[in-house]
Amino acid sequence: MAEKIIIALDAMGGDNAPSEIVKGAVAAANEDIKIILVGDENQIKNELSKYDYDPSQISIHHASEVISMEDSPVAAIRKKKDSSMVVGLKLLKEKEVDTFISAGSTGALLAGGTFLVGRAKGIERPALAPLIPNNKGFSLLIDCGANMDAKPAYLAQFAQMGSIYMESVMGIKSPKVALVNVGAEAEKGNQLTKEAFSLLEELDINFIGNIEGRDIPMGLADVIVCDAFTGNVILKHTEGLGLALFNIIKEELMKDTLSKIGALLSKSAYKRVKRRFDYTEYGGAPMLGLQGLVVKAHGSSNAKAIKSAIEQAVKFKKEKIVEKIEEKINQ
Repeated sequence: MAEKIIIALDAMGGDNAPSEIVKGAVAAANEDIKIILVGDENQIKNELSKYDYDPSQISIHHASEVISMEDSPVAAIRKKKDSSMVVGLKLLKEKEVDTFISAGSTGALLAGGTFLVGRAKGIERPALAPLIPNNKGFSLLIDCGANMDAKPAYLAQFAQMGSIYMESVMGIKSPKVALVNVGAEAEKGNQLTKEAFSLLEELDINFIGNIEGRDIPMGLADVIVCDAFTGNVILKHTEGLGLALFNIIKEELMKDTLSKIGALLSKSAYKRVKRRFDYTEYGGAPMLGLQGLVVKAHGSSNAKAIKSAIEQAVKFKKEKIVEKIEEKINQ
């Protein structure tokens, strides 16, 4: 009988905590996993009382403090030692759980993941890697938040980690890896991208060269490599552009009777398109390169997004991604 995968879930992190976090945990619970809800015991119990669930699959680990979005990330990790985030990360560090998921402060989670869980053997810097939509499905964007000032060697490791993740977790054979740049030619870009290009060429990955910003939505690459400053701009622009386009389409379709009739006839198609841009379908962003798995769920995650993040974490653990990354990097 397979051993249960144990997941620690920050019940107090995010805009919709603890209600949507608990609801997502109940929806994801099954006989193969155990979910530990970390946070204020009374609040969590109150939310759990709304559902029928198996106590062997969901339990509570009390934590008296919460790290807010207004807290200084590093200071909060150091001072709020009984926060749901710090307690959850310590459970992961001590190997009492297999993974930790939080929709709380990104900065605090990145700092806590690095300081408390620690880097995997051979990894110079961990990276935050969300999936972003494109016209063919999705791409992994690495890094989008952990390393604002990167070195070429960091980008080379990001490429390797991203390739392993997309192949093992997302099932894409020999994923195409591209480096974000201002031109397709190898000699384009700044010193960082030029040196990184040379390193990526030498790796045992499917490196297809540089990719420009306009080509990212076209799905030309499965793994998009960049420093966190560039990655965060790409991520936020993608989110904002998606919202703007849907608002424009909705506004135009409501302008006259004929357009409204067309909108009604095309309703199912618009729903499918919207679903392709829905972050709740993809779970969270794994923090690759740590000794354990940390997943950053979207700050406004609802129950569906939390359920997806849990399912993603289970697959990550089953595919032994931490071990595969260490093996690849240290070859």
